[in-house]
Amino acid sequence: MMKILCSSTSPYSAKVRMAARHLGLKYMEVRVDTVAAPAELTDSNPLGKIPVLLHGKGKAVYDSRAIMQYLDRKTDGGLYPSKPAKRTEAEVLEALADGICDCLLAIVYEDRMRPEDKRHEPWKERQWEKASRGLAHLEKNVPKVGKKLNGGHFALAALLGYLELRFAGRWETDHPALVKWAEDFSGHFKPYAEMKPQA
Repeated sequence: MMKILCSSTSPYSAKVRMAARHLGLKYMEVRVDTVAAPAELTDSNPLGKIPVLLHGKGKAVYDSRAIMQYLDRKTDGGLYPSKPAKRTEAEVLEALADGICDCLLAIVYEDRMRPEDKRHEPWKERQWEKASRGLAHLEKNVPKVGKKLNGGHFALAALLGYLELRFAGRWETDHPALVKWAEDFSGHFKPYAEMKPQA
């Protein structure tokens, strides 16, 4: 059985966990603390980052997008559209959602890992500006959610779950279409409430 090293708060972990569940793949979740850098994590991924997918005999796939592509191949194209243009669209959506998460995590880490007098507010503001531009683009170009969910959908759902967890009250008013999108997505993917990023 596959094993996913993950964290309940990580949007990247949520993305791959939701995708694997959607595809009907059996896997075991192992929650890890990246700060503690347990051997199972660092031996599997020298970067010590999550998520990591272990698929037998010590073989590991890491970086959430690499894992998503692995899951797609494992299910003969179950996670991305077969038509090149539609596949590219899904992959670009995933890249944008992940990139926004990168900015948000940078802000969270700045606040958590540095003493208050060492935090660089202009740098945090720059990260929020990038995230805001990405969210504004998504608000104007909300992807359709149909019967066929793809990797981009799961990335966006994970992003919105992370915003709800760490930035509640800072984004919802200006992005009603994205708030509604999350509601619609949960109707198509019932485990969303339990699998989105949460403390």
